[in-house]
Amino acid sequence: MHSTIFRGLFDTDMTSIISISDFLICIGCSLAIGLIMAFAYMYRSRYTKSFISTVALLPAVVCVVIMMVNGNVGTGVAVAGAFSLVRFRSVPGTAKEITMLFLAMGAGLITGMGYLAFALLFTIIMCALIVLYNQLDFGAKKNAATYKTLNITIPEDLDYTGVFEEILEKYASSYELVKVKTTNMGSLFRLTYDLTLRDEKKEKEMIDKLRCRNGNLEITVSRQETAAAEL
Repeated sequence: MHSTIFRGLFDTDMTSIISISDFLICIGCSLAIGLIMAFAYMYRSRYTKSFISTVALLPAVVCVVIMMVNGNVGTGVAVAGAFSLVRFRSVPGTAKEITMLFLAMGAGLITGMGYLAFALLFTIIMCALIVLYNQLDFGAKKNAATYKTLNITIPEDLDYTGVFEEILEKYASSYELVKVKTTNMGSLFRLTYDLTLRDEKKEKEMIDKLRCRNGNLEITVSRQETAAAEL
């Protein structure tokens, strides 16, 4: 009776039928793998509830797709690729989030092929590395506080060429003028510099000297953003 209910409409005698027990074992293993990955990602990382739920459930989804195509990886990947059509509705993810989704899909694919032990071993190894890298703060930029973006507002009659170089050379080990923008109906210029401070404790001293050159107009110093170059 159960084999009849769960039999596909287009199955033939040459088609291998997945038993209910094997199906439940694979699904349970996939859900356990998803939870392990979710907890590993949550360790010392910024995350959202929706992303953690996705990581926890994605291995089971991929597992079912692979099982339903009877282990045909080519067909399974093609079917799973249809889910990427909803990608345009989501916000861009970080490299870390995208990698985690690939890991979850990989674990689900291995489980769907029936290699449960390999799937668990793969998950344990990768999650251990994720936790280790988070613990070591692997890949963090050293002296990140010294990398700054400086915005200086000057009047339109001030020639900005070389006017701030003397001050910047004193307080910054390197600097670069990356953008010049007119503002306030063209009556003001806004200069944007990327610079590396020699000593972050002298930031206020540098700003005070710059204020004497730009007529005490607005000056902002912020952390140098690297999100634009991030995957």
